[in-house]
Amino acid sequence: MDALDDPVEKLRVQCLSRGASGIQDLARFFRRLDQDRSRSLDARELQQGLAKLGLALDMAEAEGVCKRWDRDGSGTLDLDEFLRALRPPMSQAREAVIAAAFAKLDRSGDGVVTVDDLQGLYSGRAHPKVRSGEWTEEQVLRRFLDNFDSSEDGQVGAHGVPHILPPWPQTPLEPACPQVTLAEFQDYYSGVSASMDTDEEFVAMMTSAWRL
Repeated sequence: MDALDDPVEKLRVQCLSRGASGIQDLARFFRRLDQDRSRSLDARELQQGLAKLGLALDMAEAEGVCKRWDRDGSGTLDLDEFLRALRPPMSQAREAVIAAAFAKLDRSGDGVVTVDDLQGLYSGRAHPKVRSGEWTEEQVLRRFLDNFDSSEDGQVGAHGVPHILPPWPQTPLEPACPQVTLAEFQDYYSGVSASMDTDEEFVAMMTSAWRL
């Protein structure tokens, strides 16, 4: 089968064409769509959800995706397994450095870190907009956090801030504190990884950003 005949590869290409956060945006949308927290979607829910994002799968393709990730014979896809499969493949070296950044951020080991923790660890000095004087290091951090869900508890799930960030709309900085899960962390960095040719380049970026 040609790569683009595979519905998952077709979706992956469509997501990555939207930038580093494309995979993450789709994953976050479907996690929100799963309001009953069943962690599953049927073919119609999958197709309709994708259509709202401007992503295209026909019904036969949606049914095939659901069948492929139907873990219990219910006719619905396992959402977590599907979203993991959607991430671009990463080498062991890339996965390891992402895990190391998460572990450094997650000081309590509970899978959640605060914005204050991020500010204390992240170095944005090498970011081009900081070097040009256009942004402060605080703005680089806030622009990154704008990618993730807002939260009322002032917490953020472990994520890394790369020196190469997708373009942001010019909106005022908000005091809101996003909350991000480990899965969203991995979703985001899978998109960043896809734009970087070598393991050495990706590992160096992560090491510099998080002072690993």
